[in-house]
Amino acid sequence: MRLRVRAPATTANLGPGFDVAAAALELWNEVEVAEGRAAAPDPDHLAVQAFSRLAPADGLSFSFTDRIPRERGLGSSAATVALGLVAGALVAGRELDPEKLLRVGVDLEGHPDNLAAALAGGVCLTWDGRIARVADTSPAQPIALVPEERVGTRGARAELPRELTHADAAYSVARATLLGAALARGSAELFEAALDDRLHEPYRAAKAPLLAAVRSDLPRGALGATISGSGPTVIVWARHSDVHACMTQLRDRFPDVEMLPLPVSGAGAGAF
Repeated sequence: MRLRVRAPATTANLGPGFDVAAAALELWNEVEVAEGRAAAPDPDHLAVQAFSRLAPADGLSFSFTDRIPRERGLGSSAATVALGLVAGALVAGRELDPEKLLRVGVDLEGHPDNLAAALAGGVCLTWDGRIARVADTSPAQPIALVPEERVGTRGARAELPRELTHADAAYSVARATLLGAALARGSAELFEAALDDRLHEPYRAAKAPLLAAVRSDLPRGALGATISGSGPTVIVWARHSDVHACMTQLRDRFPDVEMLPLPVSGAGAGAF
């Protein structure tokens, strides 16, 4: 038996969709699972833990290819968990139902939004263990600006306040509502109006200073910019017709920052 599975990077929150919205991106981690091994699989590896919830890992080897930058806000841990869940389900002969797999592994990942998009592909909303895949793509293409710094999710969440003012809560609810409508309709106009937040981004700004720098002078053709997950990666959302022009401007302004054009992936984790 030899099985190869891949899982995509993800960008979560999309501005105001905190812990709810995420998109799968065309950047993939992979695992090859095969019978026979030279050494026992690492029981602490997230993918092995996820696999073991669905099928025995004994007697199997796991070989990983990691392309998603770690601790940069691009869902590397969600992709790792998704690899294990899908591989385990395939070995066990179980249905690859994204919602069922989400419930099996969400506590390993800790963030259902990233894991939902990694499993289902496209642009997803998630709540109470449910997944709504609302679109195959987004109204604008993500361009990821990936700094060298790393940000741990736990530390980033510790920066969030326990309470918000009524005005800030209302502001964020309005943008989140616009976001859902923009994604479902594929509306660039609504998407542009939605890309702001007062629930989490202002409190993560110190650990993602690139966001303010990008927003201070958005490239022509960009609808907006958001922190990807917990950061520090910033996503610039470019009109599909202006991606190359946006990249040229961003490269000129931020020559020392890695830039990855990452279209939304219509596919989630699966065998290949």
